[in-house]
Formats: sequence, structure tokens, C-alpha cells
Amino acid sequence: MKIQSFPSISDSNAKILILGTMPGAQSLAVSEYYGNRRNHFWQLLFTLCNETYSTDYQTKKNLILNNHIALWDVLQACEREGSLDSAILKEVPNDFVDFLKAHPHITHIFFNGQQAAKFFKKYVAVDSNYTLVTLPSTSPANAGINFEGKLATWRQIFQVKISTQKV
Repeated sequence: MKIQSFPSISDSNAKILILGTMPGAQSLAVSEYYGNRRNHFWQLLFTLCNETYSTDYQTKKNLILNNHIALWDVLQACEREGSLDSAILKEVPNDFVDFLKAHPHITHIFFNGQQAAKFFKKYVAVDSNYTLVTLPSTSPANAGINFEGKLATWRQIFQVKISTQKV
């Protein structure tokens, strides 16, 4: 089945870019990034930003924008049955040349899982001005790391956010 990603959640003030691979079946069904309620992504971000968790998608998008974060996927389209990144075939990357030009303040690119990093490195060349960091996937399929373990590693985003605010 051919599937398409969503437009980015971003504005020109973004300093951090978080990249997933491709929305899963539940996310596609509800037309929301990380729409699977068992995915830890939104819980992690609300916790890291010291905000009260909300299930409202507009509140989630505002959290991203208000914290100078951009959210997108490495892939624009692919063929995949189910939700597993390992099932992705015939992938088409998003246009990062234009995206990064339109977001000149981004200095750090965080990957939500190994597969996002793998596809990015396969299709995208960026200069050394960007720091690339692979974080553990927030997917419920990544059951080997609990929420607290993911939170400890994902704190790197919060540390970058603080350091970029001081500039």
C-alpha cells in the first residue's frame, strides 16, 4: 500500500528538527503525527517542556512551535503494509534542501529511532553545521526501553533547547 507523510509542523523560528521515518497506520488513520496513544512521543515532549500533557492535537502542535522545534518525517512517501519501519519499500525522501533553507536557525537534527537516521543518511547530505543525534524510538514496538529510559535519553533535546535560547 502506498502511503504519504504529513506536512511538517514548523516555522522559520525552529532551532531543532525532530525526524521520524513515516507515520504508522494509526497516525495515518487520525491524520496526526504520533497518533498511536501507546507511542511515547507526545508524553516525552510535554514532560521535557514542563507542560501538562494534552491529547488535543492543536495543543500538541503549539507545544512544538512554541519551543522552537520542527517536526517532520524523513520520507515523503513509501509502500508499506502495517506500521513497522522495517516493512518500508520504494521510499521517497522529503526535500531537505529547501526545508533547511526555509529554517535557517536549525542546528540540531534528532532522529526518532535508528530507521529514521538510516534513511536520512541514505538520501540526505548535510554539512557539518548540523549536529545529528539518533534517539531511541518512541514507538510501542520499541518495548526494550521503558518511558523513563527514553526520557533520560531524550533530555538531550531539552539541553539543546536551553543552550540555543541563551544565544
